[in-house]
Amino acid sequence: MGTSWMKTTTMTKRTRKTSDAFVEFSPFPLLSFGRLTGTRWMVVLLAIIGLVGRFTAPAGGQDHPNSHANDFVIFATIFTDQGFALPGAKVRVRRADEQKFRWEAMSDQRGELGIRVKQGAEYEVTIEARGFKPETRKVDAREGNREDLTLQLERLGGGK
Repeated sequence: MGTSWMKTTTMTKRTRKTSDAFVEFSPFPLLSFGRLTGTRWMVVLLAIIGLVGRFTAPAGGQDHPNSHANDFVIFATIFTDQGFALPGAKVRVRRADEQKFRWEAMSDQRGELGIRVKQGAEYEVTIEARGFKPETRKVDAREGNREDLTLQLERLGGGK
C-alpha cells in the first residue's frame, strides 16, 4: 500500500516530477547557480543591495540635501478682535531681504497653520483676511527651530 509515482513528467508551480525524483525548477534559468535559484537568488541580490546602501549612506553629521533636519517651523494661531479663531486667513512668508513671497498657507478651522522654511535667515510674515487689517511680523530663524506666533487681527473700519 505504498505511494506510486507517476512515470510521466508533470509540472507544478516550482517543482518538476520526473519518474522517482524531484528536480527544482527555476523561473529564472539564467540565474541558476547550483542550489541558488530563482526567488532565492533575488533575495540574496536584494540583501546585497541593502548592504551596499548602508555603507554608501552619508556619515553621522551629514544630512541628505532634501532632508528637513535644518528646517525652521513658523507656527501661527490667528484670532479675530473678539478672540474667536479666524479660519481662512492667508499667510505669506518671504525672506526679509527679498520682495517675492516664497511660502503661503491658509489657517484651518481653529485658526492655526504651520510653514516650514530654511534656518539661518530673517523672514517677514504677512497675514491677510477679508474684512481685517493686514499685519506683518518679523521672524528670526537664525537660532532655534520653531517660532510660535499668536495674532489678533483688527477689523477694517474699527466696527464690530
